[in-house]
Amino acid sequence: MDKITRDELKTKLDGEKRIHLVEALPESAWREGHLPGAVNIPSGQAARLALSLLPDKAAEVIVYCSKFT
Repeated sequence: MDKITRDELKTKLDGEKRIHLVEALPESAWREGHLPGAVNIPSGQAARLALSLLPDKAAEVIVYCSKFT
C-alpha cells in the first residue's frame, strides 16, 4: 500500500485520469462528512460493495480512513 499526500490527492482529483475515491469508515462517519465524490465502503464490506460502486476496473482506487498506523 502506498501513501499519498493531500497535495498528491488534489492533483489526482484535478487530473484527467479517472479515479475512485473510497472512504473506508462506517456509514455514519461518511454521512457526517466526506471528500467530494467519495463513495463509502466500510471495512469488511469491500467484497459486497466494490463491484457496484467501483465499476471502472481500469481506474486507480484511492482509499482513506481516519488513521493509519
